[in-house]
Amino acid sequence: MRGRLILIEGLDRSGKSTQAEILANRLNGQLFKFPDRSTPIGEIINKFLTDPTFELSDESVHLLFSANRWEKAAQLNKLLSEGTHVIMDRYVYSGIAYSLAKDKSRDVEWLYGPDVGLPKPDLTFFLTVSMEELGTRKGWGEERYEKEQFQLKVKECFLKVLRVDTDPTIEIVDVNGLSIDETTLKLWSIIEARGLEGVTDDSLKTLA
Repeated sequence: MRGRLILIEGLDRSGKSTQAEILANRLNGQLFKFPDRSTPIGEIINKFLTDPTFELSDESVHLLFSANRWEKAAQLNKLLSEGTHVIMDRYVYSGIAYSLAKDKSRDVEWLYGPDVGLPKPDLTFFLTVSMEELGTRKGWGEERYEKEQFQLKVKECFLKVLRVDTDPTIEIVDVNGLSIDETTLKLWSIIEARGLEGVTDDSLKTLA
């Protein structure tokens, strides 16, 4: 019996980190945040995100984010196989959406390629919220990508990548105007409706 793998995606300051932490506690699970800035590759990513003078090519940045996910893949798989639920704050879809927002002419297959073989979430939430509300959130604008026009592009790219019409494991959740508790209740009701609060004997799928 393995644990469930649940992902929460969203724009910067959308509340995904708060909800991921709440959900991990509620399921007595393990929280994974991407990028993981504590790893060797994560330290480079952190410098890029917080130091505007530190420049890297877009291709290098995309591959670094993917490599950061692979750094944690073995640990993630081990926890799941032991029956521990894993909640992720960002994952593959963030990497694709942010890279695509920089240049919409990029080949999505190329962007997706480095992550093929990573564990596929049993459920992916994408939290949507208005730009007006994002701008009022604490810490907004502190990092490289926290600019309104860029975040609008990122949202558009997320909705292009997260195909609810072909992937039933994806849920688009409007959290605009909701409190933290109201958002938690909304997410938990979806988890319960899908029967994902317990362990399963279903095999873990991988991204393909």
